[in-house]
Amino acid sequence: MDTIASLFSFITWPVSWVIVQFHTVYGAIFGPDTGWAWGLSIVSLVILIRICLIPLFVKQIKATRGMQTLQPEMKKIQERYKNDKQRQSEEMMKLYKETGTNPLSSCLPILAQSPFFFALYHVLNGIASGDTIGAVNQDLLQSAQKAHIFGAPLASKFFSSESDVAALSASLTDVRVVTAIMIVLMSASQFFTQRQLMTKNVDTTVKTPFMQQQKMLMYVFPVMFAVFGVNFPVGVLVYWLTTNVWTMGQQMYVIRNNPTPGSKAQAAYLERLHKSVTEHGKTRGRGEKAIVKAIVAKGRDRNEAERKFINGLNKAGMAAQTDGNVVKNDAAVAAQSADGSTVTTAGQPKRQQPKRQSKSQRQAKPAGEAEPKTSLTKSDEPEDAKPAGKQDAKPAAGAKKPAQKSGGGGRSKAQSGQRKGPQRPKSPSKK
Repeated sequence: MDTIASLFSFITWPVSWVIVQFHTVYGAIFGPDTGWAWGLSIVSLVILIRICLIPLFVKQIKATRGMQTLQPEMKKIQERYKNDKQRQSEEMMKLYKETGTNPLSSCLPILAQSPFFFALYHVLNGIASGDTIGAVNQDLLQSAQKAHIFGAPLASKFFSSESDVAALSASLTDVRVVTAIMIVLMSASQFFTQRQLMTKNVDTTVKTPFMQQQKMLMYVFPVMFAVFGVNFPVGVLVYWLTTNVWTMGQQMYVIRNNPTPGSKAQAAYLERLHKSVTEHGKTRGRGEKAIVKAIVAKGRDRNEAERKFINGLNKAGMAAQTDGNVVKNDAAVAAQSADGSTVTTAGQPKRQQPKRQSKSQRQAKPAGEAEPKTSLTKSDEPEDAKPAGKQDAKPAAGAKKPAQKSGGGGRSKAQSGQRKGPQRPKSPSKK
């Protein structure tokens, strides 16, 4: 570790200078020799570095999502050229170039942060050995050696000898308890960060090898932190625990406000967005407009959560526009009436189709129920309501009942006895 840290000695002076400037501020508040002054100086260094790395973090998110999108295509290339590794590599590079994806972009924040990490390790190791490094002069060196964080010296390690710890005015038990707790917290924060990425912000509709790799890293990284953490000074553990907590909070913010399409986080975000839009009648902020604009641009390629969001807006009488705004759409307003029928904007209930009955239900008739009238049944009218001369004469006794005159189709029905009801005589009856 010391050899690696020496490779980044070119950045040791800037890192030590930043720590000294923060120590000047916090020393005036908490005292120059306290652990609060030196510990908060390291925490402030982490925050400053991570703020500067935010643009790289944004590129990391875009690169990670791009790699998730390309996984099906990459799998096809691997299967097509599984016996030709050179052609496989060429096709992979061609795919990256066409889509503008850089697989190394997902590692940019870690790579950019590594020089600062090793430079801080080099400074703290010099404090433990009593060497002045960078902007840390002799007075600051003695002040840092006196600083304790919960009873553990800033430059002590888990495996430090009892004599080294005693030289820094501390006990070995305190050092090991503090370092063990910090290592556990550091590993737990790393595990939770990777777990929320896998469970909430991964497109569950696409199963790719990339997801298996991320799942493996979820367990590998915490173990690596636990193994290497026993060799880190307390000041470096403060640095790494702070950067893990920062990463976890930053990722929680991104997952909540800009989730991956198709993930569980997107479904939860669209539910909140639908509630906000229906309450205020518009999208608020550039972030919400960008999300709505992207959903509208997908058209038929929307996933289930996005289709549910668009349909929910239509039912609420709103329509999403191509520029990301949401406007009222009176033609799409539909509400449910008390009896369950759908009411349109004109206020007229839609015609409900009768429920189709089975043959057994149509044949079964309740007792006492009259036979339903059909178009072939002659309507019964009162005698006095009929015009004069059109009352039906009652046929005389013994006279044959004349057959009803009808067309060709009707005559065949009358002859077969299928037609029911009174029939019209062909000619006046004769006695």
